Amino acid sequence: MPGPGYTGKVASFSMSSQAPIVAVPAAQAPRKMFWMVFLLGALAMLGPFSIDTYLPGFPAIAKTYGTTVEVVEITLAVYFVGLAFGQLFYGPFADSVGRKPPLYIGLVMYILASLGCAFAPNIQTLTVLRFIQAIGGCAPMLISRTVVRDYFPPREAARIFSFLMLVVGVSPVIAPLIGGWLVVHMSWRANFWMVSIMGTIILLACVFFLKESLPPEKRHPVNLGNTMRLYGSLLREPVFLAYTISGSFIAAGMFAYLEGSPLVFIELNHVSADRFGLFFGAIAVGLVLFAQVNGLLVRKVHPHDLFRWTLMLAAAAGVVLFITASTGAFGFTGILVPLFVFVSCNGASFPNATALALAPHGKNAGSAAAVLGCIQFALGGLGGGLVSSFGNGTAMPMVLVIAIGGVMALLVNLLFAPKVALEMR
Repeated sequence: MPGPGYTGKVASFSMSSQAPIVAVPAAQAPRKMFWMVFLLGALAMLGPFSIDTYLPGFPAIAKTYGTTVEVVEITLAVYFVGLAFGQLFYGPFADSVGRKPPLYIGLVMYILASLGCAFAPNIQTLTVLRFIQAIGGCAPMLISRTVVRDYFPPREAARIFSFLMLVVGVSPVIAPLIGGWLVVHMSWRANFWMVSIMGTIILLACVFFLKESLPPEKRHPVNLGNTMRLYGSLLREPVFLAYTISGSFIAAGMFAYLEGSPLVFIELNHVSADRFGLFFGAIAVGLVLFAQVNGLLVRKVHPHDLFRWTLMLAAAAGVVLFITASTGAFGFTGILVPLFVFVSCNGASFPNATALALAPHGKNAGSAAAVLGCIQFALGGLGGGLVSSFGNGTAMPMVLVIAIGGVMALLVNLLFAPKVALEMR
C-alpha cells in the first residue's frame, strides 16, 4: 500500500483484479527472467525501430520519388494510424486464443510488408506498405505489454516497463546511426531489408523461447458484441481513461518530434544524414536514463506521484521550447535542450501511465492494452499528422504540437487522475 504522507483521491480495486494471471515461480532464476524481459523489450522495440532507422532517409526518399520531405512524412503518419487501430483487433484475439498466435501473425505480416517497402516503386506504394507494416508491427508491442501484465502486479509492472524502456530506448540511440550510415553508404531501401531480418530473428526467438502466459482456463471466446461492450466500458472507466489520455498527450508530443526532427535537424540546421543519429541518439539517452531512475524510485514512491512530477517537467519543457523556437533564442541549442528534457520525460511517463491504466484490468489485459495503445497512437498519429499538414518549412509546427501536448497532458492529469491503491509485492 502507499507509504506515509499518502493523501488525495483514491481509486481502490480488489487485489484479485490487480493480481498477475501467471505468478512468477519463486524458484525462477533471475537470469531466465532477465532474458524473458529482454525478449519482451525486443518485441516492444521492433515497431519504434522501424521509425527511427528510416528518419535519416527522408530527404533521400523524397529525391528518389521526386517529391518533398513533407509528403514522405505522410508515410510516418499512416504508420502511427496502423499502430493505433491494429491493436483493437489483436487485443480480443490475444484474450481469446492466447498471446502467441496473434504475435506470430503480426510478425509475419511485418516481415513481408518490410520486404515490400524495400521494393516500393513509388511513394504511394510505400505509404500503403508502411500502413500494413504497422498493422503487423503493433502486435509485438501490444503482446509485450500484455505479457508483463500477465506476470506482474501493477507496482512491479511499472518497474518492468521501466526496464523495457531501457531496451526500447536503445532504438532511438542506435537506429538513426545505423539508418544514416545505410542511407549514405548503401540506400534508404537497405533500412527495410534490415528490419525484415530483425523481425525474422525475433519471430524465431519467440517460437523457441517465449512461453505462453495466458492459460486456457483464463481465455475468453471472441464475441464482437462483448468486445464492443468491453471497449465501451474501458472508455467510461475514469482511472483507465485519465492515465491513458494524459500519457497519450505526451506521446503526441513525442511523435511530433519524430515527424519533424528530420526537417528541423537536417534541412533547417544542416545536420548531415549520417550525423543526424548522433543528435537523435544523444536526446534519446535522456529517455533511457529517466526510465531507469523511474524503475528505481517506483518501489518507494507511488507511480501516480512520479507520473505527475514527470508531466510537470514535460509541460515546462514544452513551453520553454516554444519560447526559444519562436524567438530564436540560443539558436539550435535553444531547441535541443528543451527537446532533450521533453523526450526524456517519455521514459518515465510511459511505464507509470501504462501500469496505472492497466492496474484494474488483469482479466482483460489484452483488450485493455489494445485500447490504451490505440488511443496512444491515435493521438500520436494526430500529432505527427498535424506537423505534416501544417508544415511551412519551419520548426514551429513540431514545436507547437510538443508544447500543447505537454500542457494538455498535465491538465488532464491534474483534473481527472486519482491515485490507485496498488498491491505491493
